[in-house]
Amino acid sequence: MRRYFTQSARFNETEAVNLLKQRSCSLNTKKDLEPLFNKIGDAKIVMLGEASHGTHEYYTWRAYITRKLVEEKGFQLIAVEGDWPDCYRLNRFVKGLDKTSKSAFDVLHVFNRWPTWMWANWEMVALAEWLHRFNSELPANKRVGFYGLDVYSLWESMENIMQYLSKTDPEALKIAEEAFRCFEPFRKGEGSDYARAAQFVPELCQQEVVSLLKTIQEKSAGYNTDTENVFSAGQNARIAVNAEKYYRAMVTGGPHSWNVRDRHMADTLDALLDFHGRNAKVVVWEHNTHIGDARATDSTQIPETYPFGV
Repeated sequence: MRRYFTQSARFNETEAVNLLKQRSCSLNTKKDLEPLFNKIGDAKIVMLGEASHGTHEYYTWRAYITRKLVEEKGFQLIAVEGDWPDCYRLNRFVKGLDKTSKSAFDVLHVFNRWPTWMWANWEMVALAEWLHRFNSELPANKRVGFYGLDVYSLWESMENIMQYLSKTDPEALKIAEEAFRCFEPFRKGEGSDYARAAQFVPELCQQEVVSLLKTIQEKSAGYNTDTENVFSAGQNARIAVNAEKYYRAMVTGGPHSWNVRDRHMADTLDALLDFHGRNAKVVVWEHNTHIGDARATDSTQIPETYPFGV
């Protein structure tokens, strides 16, 4: 809608309102969603968007649609605009693999990057508890997972890599520790300090994270553990590489910096689908501009006064 109103010469307000009246459907009861489910049909990817961060009504409808897709259309993945480490922790809980957390409430209150209310709210707790119960009746390879697509969790991902390698590969752990030491002085600024330093040393920690990713990719076949944990270790390494790239690109701004993040999200979605096999079906909770090319939208006009997108 913003595009319609900011480019009035091409599309004025009256035309936009008329278009909405023609193509929109009222949503008052669950029955009103039938046209949506009919249109979804046998689709493998359904993008519900992320129209609001924290609105009760939107979260409630989104959870209902997601549950229906899981129950009636066999969707096995939920991929969201969230950090991989936190979402992966919730993923393990809903699959019954987390033996330490007593409830979804406990797991969701560990989310600490975005405001707590974005994830630690009763709508999300209710959905997570439902997923936990739903999965308890399924074999391990059929359980529904919950994954984050975003790229911001540089330090959390590095910590997760080191925890994993400390148990599986002490030699690779040394490489991870070296990469972590490179980033450690910039941790307080959540990426902005690193971005400023990269202005003067353009490849500040790039080699360290690339080396770490290469090592994990080469040796992961020998990690005889839970295959999803192996995948998660590789994903955290990819986050380290792409987060470093994103923070460097932040200095110049524009479509390139936006697209570093968005390409990571799209690539993560592809990787999840590949990992879960040819029949995998995914529900995506994601701002639409993040699964595409920002040069085709007016997103490039947004001032980058804050480093973490919208």
